[in-house]
Amino acid sequence: MVWVILLGGLVIMALIPVPIGVGLGLTGLALLQFTVGGATDLAIPAVWNVLADYTFSALPMFILMGEIMLVSGMSSSLYSAMSPIFARVPGKLLHTNIVASTIFGAVSGTSTATAAAVGSVAYPELAKRGYDRQTVVATLAAGGTLGLLIPPSISLILFGATQQVSIGRLFLAGILPGLLIAAFFMILILIITYRRPSLVPEETGGPVSLGEIFRNLASIWPFGLLIFMVLGTIYLGLATSIEAAGLGVVAAAVLGATWGDLTLKSLWTAIVRSMNVFVAIGVILIGALILAQALSILGVPFEVLSLIKEMNLSPVMVLVMVVIFYLILGCFFDGISLLLMTLPVVFPIMTAMGYDPVWLGVVITILIEIGMLTPPVGMNLFVITGITGGEVSLLQAARASMPFWLVLVGSVALFTLFPQIVLFLPSMMN
Repeated sequence: MVWVILLGGLVIMALIPVPIGVGLGLTGLALLQFTVGGATDLAIPAVWNVLADYTFSALPMFILMGEIMLVSGMSSSLYSAMSPIFARVPGKLLHTNIVASTIFGAVSGTSTATAAAVGSVAYPELAKRGYDRQTVVATLAAGGTLGLLIPPSISLILFGATQQVSIGRLFLAGILPGLLIAAFFMILILIITYRRPSLVPEETGGPVSLGEIFRNLASIWPFGLLIFMVLGTIYLGLATSIEAAGLGVVAAAVLGATWGDLTLKSLWTAIVRSMNVFVAIGVILIGALILAQALSILGVPFEVLSLIKEMNLSPVMVLVMVVIFYLILGCFFDGISLLLMTLPVVFPIMTAMGYDPVWLGVVITILIEIGMLTPPVGMNLFVITGITGGEVSLLQAARASMPFWLVLVGSVALFTLFPQIVLFLPSMMN
């Protein structure tokens, strides 16, 4: 009965145009009603305990900070400052897409916002210069995924808030993997453009002097200040993640007004947009919490864990199954929905198998990043192809993004073989 309702609810949710949060919630309520003796009221404390959690208040502030950065036009300044640095590097301005996405991801917290912010500036410029459009789209979509891993990450906040894992440690754990993946993307660009030089046009003009490079780097100091306000204060123990989020919002507003183009009108736009994003995430979260409460009461995670133990699967085999599970579901669900929908089962199973919760948060975030590049619901592909105005189709973007998709899958294997890459910085936190 339990599995009939659970699987039936998820199938119906996938087939009809119902919001994912609503579908998850209704499935959870049906389980509570028909298998737990009508105990639907048990859903209320489950939802309240998370939404009233102090750490959860960081989420809307980080969303607002990212929206302020987006509407203030600071992404344009960032991209313009970075472009000359890579003008003579093989791959040229394609590297700028990755670096700009990495820096913007460190202050936005979301994948689609990073892809949209950098893509709206980079794609028209690179298309005009004669870069291969499909390759440009692939680098922008891949670079956007870094916004979901490099802190402040909405995915890591939700993971920490719902599973009672330190958000500060999760933030620190995301730094080295995020930077490594960005480096892997740039190495991949070098390889691709070396094998196919026609993807990149010949640049005109003289070489960029070292002085000009340093002047360009110095001109983007506000991003460094903002990153310090968020991550530096957490790492130095000067602020909690919630306090750092508040500092980040204030700093983004001040810098957006003095260094960017932020006005009262655009600030209001950022507030409204952040509220819309938060409400959309909140609906999914509420539905997922209701379903998680039902599954917990029914002992579904422990039944699955018992089944795995009976099958005598090793922790590595269980991880492989989880990776395949996420790769398949990533074709049909957006990242945040997939995260919240699967954690009630995946988290207790994986931690019971001995995997570190902080490490697990980073790996699952990478797995849902992969879904951002996987059609038919690859959100980054949709965002960037929309920016192209139909010049690049979704299928073309997905095909061009496949090498970056493989890099993300390979990074999961790397961080499994060497978990200390993920856990090194958190281990230094008092």
